[in-house]
Amino acid sequence: MLRTLKLLALSSAIAIPSFAFADNHPQTMGPNGEAPTPVASLQLSEADVAKVAEGGYTAALVWHELYDWSNAVAQGAKDEFSRLGIEVIAETNAGFDTARQKSDVETVMANNPTIIVSLPIDPPTASGVYGIARDAGVKLVFIDNAVKGFTHGTDYVTVVSADLFQIGNKAAHTLATAMGKQGTVGYMFHDADFPVTNQRDNAFKWTIENDYPDMEIVVESGMTDPANAEDIARAMLSRNPDLGGIYTPWAEPALGVLSVLRQDGNDHTKVVTIDLNEPVALDMLKGGNTAGIIADEAYSIGVYAARSAALSLLERSVDPFLVVDALAIGRDNIVEGWNKSLNMAPPETVVNAAN
Repeated sequence: MLRTLKLLALSSAIAIPSFAFADNHPQTMGPNGEAPTPVASLQLSEADVAKVAEGGYTAALVWHELYDWSNAVAQGAKDEFSRLGIEVIAETNAGFDTARQKSDVETVMANNPTIIVSLPIDPPTASGVYGIARDAGVKLVFIDNAVKGFTHGTDYVTVVSADLFQIGNKAAHTLATAMGKQGTVGYMFHDADFPVTNQRDNAFKWTIENDYPDMEIVVESGMTDPANAEDIARAMLSRNPDLGGIYTPWAEPALGVLSVLRQDGNDHTKVVTIDLNEPVALDMLKGGNTAGIIADEAYSIGVYAARSAALSLLERSVDPFLVVDALAIGRDNIVEGWNKSLNMAPPETVVNAAN
């Protein structure tokens, strides 16, 4: 998961509880502990769209880095802005460099955009990045992260992200189904203070422990570097050779786990992971150890980021933390799931293997 790997730079600076409880059931929390609001609540009437289109508004997309996931978010935003008659006048790629992101904001501000959609690289220092736009009255919509010191509704419109509890919860259900809802589990979690992965990991663990009495997490191993995933997997399996399943926090460490299982000739230990990845998908489609892949609706994140900006232009309030759904992707829906998540066809190798 490139987004996770790159955002590790933030992990020492941000720490929030793993998740909150509503009606005794966990729920995702926003970057400042906000309750989540499903994006489906954001609606624009035909009259609203017409009014926005008459405004002559413009938007700039200031990205942390462009790759499959963020390209999908960007395309969702572009398509929705086009529908709303808002011209996208700039798109930048900071290459995950905070100084460059600041320069990008300053550069696009020369064109006086009405809206900026962006994923802040380093929230604790990002007020210095986005302050010039905030002070000029630009409508700021953030992806995943809020800027420390900025106030919702005053300094920025909203944060749009994924339902992180739902991702981990679906990962647990997927693995449980593959294991016949019984057996032992290895839990490889991201051992850093990082809200995105922490909430997903904890949701997986909570679901196994609370929903599946005949399953037991018998080994827990923290991971900070995906390069260590093979060693972690070997240690897990040496102590528990009959392990029924392994959870991995994103696709890169899953590849290490799958490598060890193949080397050992192990065809019984099931693996579940998060985020779309071609080699993992091929392993699943070819009858390997991968039980399923969980992904977020990246394209929809962009759509609703643009829509929330439009609502703000109409002087409508927008909740502080909006979330899209998670997708459980298996052998029977890999093509559809890839399209729904990223709004693009999967690689040809995946399409061929699915047919």
